[in-house]
Amino acid sequence: MPTLFYVDDSRDDLFYLDYISRKQQIDVDLFCFSTAETVFEALERRVAEGKNPPDLLIADLYMPLDSGVGLMNQLRRDDRFKAMRLAICSGSDADEDRARALEAGADFYLEKPLDLAAIILNL
Repeated sequence: MPTLFYVDDSRDDLFYLDYISRKQQIDVDLFCFSTAETVFEALERRVAEGKNPPDLLIADLYMPLDSGVGLMNQLRRDDRFKAMRLAICSGSDADEDRARALEAGADFYLEKPLDLAAIILNL
């Protein structure tokens, strides 16, 4: 079963993804976080416990304290997480946002609302 970490400051978006995973009975180990700081701490704990990083981490592009771009930069600089698959998501379809996400080290850019079933199929 794939493991997915999702970080978004919107409680509605966090609730939606969790709801969809349950309603559609998607076979995923989903962990939701509301800040970049809490997801980074969870990643550090996982590694310290000898567990593998998640199969994918998805971060919202626009978060008030630390954007998804900031988190991508931090993860790509850390040797423990360089190889982890990363995505940035947003409700924006602007080319500039997509370019910023990819330049920061995201492997791909996802538009909201997220299609969890399609994401899991592509892992």
